[in-house]
Amino acid sequence: MSHNQNPEQEARDHIDRKLNDSGWVVQDKNKVDWNASSGIAVKEYLTDVGPADYVLFVDRRPVGIIEAKREEEGHHLTVVEEQSSEYATSKLKYLDNDSLPFVYESTGKLTRFTDYRDPKPRSRSVFSFHRPETFRESLKKEESLRERLLSIPGLKVDGLRDCQIMAINNLETSFKDNRPKALVQMATGSGKTYTAITFIYRLLKYADAKKILFLVDTRNLGEQAEQEFMAYMPNDDNRKFTELYNVQRLRSNYISSDSQVCISTIQRLYSILKDEELDEESETENPAEKQWQPKEPLPVVYNESIPIEEFDFVVVDECHRSIYNLWQQVLDYFDSFLIGLTATPDKRTFGFFDENVVSEYGHEEAVADGVNVGYDVYTIETEITKKGAKINAKEFVDKREKLTRRKRWEQLDEDYTYTGTRLDRDVVNPSQIRNVIRTFRDKLPEIFPGREEVPKTLIFAKTDSHADDIIQTVRKEFGEGNAFCKKVTYKVEEDPKSVLSQFRNDYNPRIAVTVDMIATGTDVKPLECLLFMRDVKSRNYFEQMKGRGTRTMGHDDLKKVTPSAVSAKTHFVVVDAVGVTKSMKTDSRPLERKKGIPLKDLLAAVTFGAQDEDIYISLASRLARLNKQITDEERATFAEKTGGKEINEAIRDLFSAYNPDIIDARAAGIKQQQPRMPEQEVQKQAQQELIDAARSTFTGELNEYIENVCRVHDQIIDTVNTDTVLRAEWDKDAVVKADELISDFKAYMEANKDEITALSIFYNQPYQRRDVTFRMIKEVLEKLKLEKPYLAPSRVWQAYEQLETVNGNSPKNELTALVSLIRRVTEIDPVLTAYDQTVNRNFQNWVFSKQAGTLKFNEEQMNWLRMIKDYVANSFHLELEDLDYTPFDAMGGRGRMYQLFGDEMNVVISELNEALAV
Repeated sequence: MSHNQNPEQEARDHIDRKLNDSGWVVQDKNKVDWNASSGIAVKEYLTDVGPADYVLFVDRRPVGIIEAKREEEGHHLTVVEEQSSEYATSKLKYLDNDSLPFVYESTGKLTRFTDYRDPKPRSRSVFSFHRPETFRESLKKEESLRERLLSIPGLKVDGLRDCQIMAINNLETSFKDNRPKALVQMATGSGKTYTAITFIYRLLKYADAKKILFLVDTRNLGEQAEQEFMAYMPNDDNRKFTELYNVQRLRSNYISSDSQVCISTIQRLYSILKDEELDEESETENPAEKQWQPKEPLPVVYNESIPIEEFDFVVVDECHRSIYNLWQQVLDYFDSFLIGLTATPDKRTFGFFDENVVSEYGHEEAVADGVNVGYDVYTIETEITKKGAKINAKEFVDKREKLTRRKRWEQLDEDYTYTGTRLDRDVVNPSQIRNVIRTFRDKLPEIFPGREEVPKTLIFAKTDSHADDIIQTVRKEFGEGNAFCKKVTYKVEEDPKSVLSQFRNDYNPRIAVTVDMIATGTDVKPLECLLFMRDVKSRNYFEQMKGRGTRTMGHDDLKKVTPSAVSAKTHFVVVDAVGVTKSMKTDSRPLERKKGIPLKDLLAAVTFGAQDEDIYISLASRLARLNKQITDEERATFAEKTGGKEINEAIRDLFSAYNPDIIDARAAGIKQQQPRMPEQEVQKQAQQELIDAARSTFTGELNEYIENVCRVHDQIIDTVNTDTVLRAEWDKDAVVKADELISDFKAYMEANKDEITALSIFYNQPYQRRDVTFRMIKEVLEKLKLEKPYLAPSRVWQAYEQLETVNGNSPKNELTALVSLIRRVTEIDPVLTAYDQTVNRNFQNWVFSKQAGTLKFNEEQMNWLRMIKDYVANSFHLELEDLDYTPFDAMGGRGRMYQLFGDEMNVVISELNEALAV
């Protein structure tokens, strides 16, 4: 391409190249050879309104037009649409054609496309041209995709939650309005993936979508999504999703042509577009969590193995964290509808999806609907967590190597003062960890009354080393073995899924400690307690961490892993040992590059293909520092892992990649071999070769080795300062929440007092309380569970415990708890009293009044009466026929009671019913 071309000509050269890439053969109108290809773009073809820049033919049939404009015209391509549509509706010379459906306006850099078969045809920006075979397939169908979307039938709602129905209906309306992007915000645990699979199924079945991409940002999420697709059974077909459609999870760069759903990490898709092999390690972590981010996105080029029209729809899971900076151009590449799924959007997420939010279903609504459970905060604060401590010079302390955990005994040369924030990084104070864990253990009866075992608890630790210290302390303080407390992480030797699935499904471990496995969509439904021993600054990240606890779980399922649970999961508790609920949170992590970028992120950036001078220089200087500290043995291992490259060579390569003199020297060599290459291209290629040489050194395995070598620095173990607990109590907000919960409960009872028999008796005719039956109370409980699941009796009971002294323990039985609560709310009882205590007290009074008269009960009669009392304590009421069942039948049933009490029997029963219910 010579440099004295005019702009029009330059635009056409770009267009020709792009057409060739997309499988078209470009020909002059005078030299058309129909056998050259099935897709031919003919230049300057005559129409009855003048020559069209390009007419596209597929199998010799005209299908489209390209109107070419020079690059400066990019900003008003939409003005050109008049012109191009005129060509499209005109008659081509020699042909009696219908109007042509596929129309482009392009500068070669910017291209817009309109499909005139669409309802209300609208142009859209595309990365490149579509392929001839795409048009061939498209024309075989009666209607275009956007036309087919209009006739999707109404949703069958069986088995779907309200929030899922709303999301699907609104999303389908958004498709019908031809909105290219839509955001589905649904609270963690409300079934986002299930919702997505439902609308994907409908798009395949009713809109004849050919292929849909489900995009995730970690392999773990991809595996989970694949499991959900495999388990999904639509409500209008008795076959599973995977029996109806092919689902492929990408494990290599090959995308199968017959899959209808493709699950991939964004990292893998990016490497496919760049035609590179993917380093497996990069799929295990969510890329947005790295502190390093590139200055500008890496360019994506057209790749014929995965054309822009490969997918009709792209669903981006957890889209709040994966679509910015590095990855956005992967999404911009495809000519498809984009649907984002997230529980925690921020401003950028709304912006990216054109503020087209088709479903806003937040945590609060989810709690009110019983889809999620809410949480309370319990604070544990210690002196050293808050203020740190000081160790005087000359003290002997343990120093520990972080990696090997080898200890040595050493005397301090000078005073050592540390703050709370440096805990567990440079200095470890076993007493601080011990005090937090011990307090947590001692306060569990207050936090979770009436439990026999520790509820499933997840502890968030700062580092692997911190996690290890916590695990050992937990085992000691709780007096338990290895199975009781384990670490959940990616790096543990045993397969992480197995510890995770034990935590999820088995009795042990009761407590899991994690450093990094947080925002990966890992569900542990029976989790009832989150103990924070690390602070979190990002609001989104904190929401994700809390999200681990919000899943609901029925009583039977919860009992399988936590046998003493008294009801379904009603809430979870955040135990805050570091002030995480009070610390300032920012909207998202800062994106500017910092001096303090962790080595791990620098290594990952270079391995990933970052092209940023600062990154290369920073990494080179850090490795140069390391080079001064390492042993010969470690040096040899480095060379072994790089296939023979010494650490100093690796450092030199990193510096060279951006050294102008070295780039010039390399360029001179290229110029000798290819003298005709333009100067700019030569320089570019020279630098690229140097970057590739520097980059090729680093692999997942080497990076891990480098990180480990750097970690050998010491920690001081402060056994000198002992810690003291300053406070351990429900957070002030928790007390306010408890108050609100009780008010809600009172209001609900008031509101229903006339239509529910049992309530109307308690409120209006207290003398009839003896007639309240088991069935009536069950009716109250069932209505409550259906309409206000968060007002579960066990939860309201706990709220009372936070506000007032309560008589007796939290009842095992939800029905008796409910009766006690109703008695408290209707002020029959001045304080909340366990129902069995009420019954016992009333029983004693009744027996006493009887014995005071002429009647004296013998031992066997007393046993029988106690049996009735225990029965009433659980069932509120004794009917005559109840005597034929347990526990009475074993003692001789109705007949035996008649023998004992004779004609008095009926009187005794009705008196007891009345006396005990009072």
